[in-house]
Amino acid sequence: MSRTALQAPTPPRSPWQLLYGAAHRWRRRWYRQRARRLRRPVISIGNLHWGGSGKTPLTAALAARLRDRGLNVAILTRGYKSRGQGIRIVSTGEGPLLGPLVAGDEPVLLAGKLPGVAVVVGPDRYRGGVHALERLTPAPDLFLLDDGFSHLSLARDLDLLAFPTADVFGGGRLAPGGRLREPLRSAAWADAVLLSGPEARNGSALAEALRPFGFSGPGFASPTIVHPALDQRDREVAPGSTAVLVTAVARPAEVAAAAKRLGYEIADTVTFSDHHAYPADSLALIQRHWRATGADMVLTTEKDWVKLFGRLDLPLARLPLEAAPEDAFFEWLEARVTALVDREER
Repeated sequence: MSRTALQAPTPPRSPWQLLYGAAHRWRRRWYRQRARRLRRPVISIGNLHWGGSGKTPLTAALAARLRDRGLNVAILTRGYKSRGQGIRIVSTGEGPLLGPLVAGDEPVLLAGKLPGVAVVVGPDRYRGGVHALERLTPAPDLFLLDDGFSHLSLARDLDLLAFPTADVFGGGRLAPGGRLREPLRSAAWADAVLLSGPEARNGSALAEALRPFGFSGPGFASPTIVHPALDQRDREVAPGSTAVLVTAVARPAEVAAAAKRLGYEIADTVTFSDHHAYPADSLALIQRHWRATGADMVLTTEKDWVKLFGRLDLPLARLPLEAAPEDAFFEWLEARVTALVDREER
């Protein structure tokens, strides 16, 4: 992606946008003195957008890297749209203990992808961290806060912000006039920014584009890699296969484009809102579309797979997704994590 494509928009001057932005600045300053701190380092991975910036794949990539460096990692997440109550341990590092309706789709996805990494769900991430320290053996050395940039009641030691290549600056405006949930000036609170997505390149250009908004840290690229589809027996699906594409994600068009790049023929698409729970009528709708097209399979994302697997008597396949941050990012991160862990041990 070129530097020209990363030209940040001029800050909005409408009264509503200015008032909303001021409220966000006040909120951050208020919590800065009141946030509760866990006894272990906390790294937050978040965004400024409403959904679809690659936070969860990035969280998985960081967790795997830090786990492989010998750290006991626990992920703290809200479990968006889950029906469970209170603090729930979704995984102790040996796979999901709870289903997606109780824990949330993304926590169950992370639990399945990350052996050796604990996953804890709860609306109060501080209480979740305390619970993990008391209940998990071995206790976590470090916490990753998934979708945590706006969860200010928990103090963090590093804040990472992801910006999607498909909509880098969200129109530069807060909702409802734009697609940002926090103003671009909030990037000033981040330690590093990452450009995410299939075409992510030149993260330093992102950092430079955010300088006028107060950001002073480094920028990195975190390309997203979509691997060939896997069926229910984890066998790779051959290119040329036809599919009914079923998605309940923030950016379904990106999933369709990835499937086509991999050589799959999309016979039909069924799209639901992000984090859709797939009740019985949705399953029946998918079955009707599959029968009408005669497609070889129903193709979906990993996040949807955890909610559909075992519930559809159809040939179901998923598109594995991986975030692949550049080496320079991991060098930067590991230097800081080493300093944080050493600080806790002193």
